[in-house]
Amino acid sequence: MFRRDVQQVKDLIMRALREQGLDTPLQQKRLVEAWPEVAGPMVARYTLNTYIYNQTLYVRLSSPALRADLSMRRAELTQKLNDYVGEQVITDVRF
Repeated sequence: MFRRDVQQVKDLIMRALREQGLDTPLQQKRLVEAWPEVAGPMVARYTLNTYIYNQTLYVRLSSPALRADLSMRRAELTQKLNDYVGEQVITDVRF
């Protein structure tokens, strides 16, 4: 009798992405798309643009007051976004 090496499809896909060097861009895209859900609908309404550069999430906001408020919560937002994705993708958030 032989033993089958059964693996989950998710693990196989992630291994293939990792081998091709595509796992980091995929995680970054998921994190950018998670911004409205993690930050909330009110913050999402004032968000103009979000992108990641050098492990830092840059968020362009249209409200200076909101920018000041969110700047005080940078560490909390960084942790929530990384938790949402499931691994550490960013180290800081800049507004």
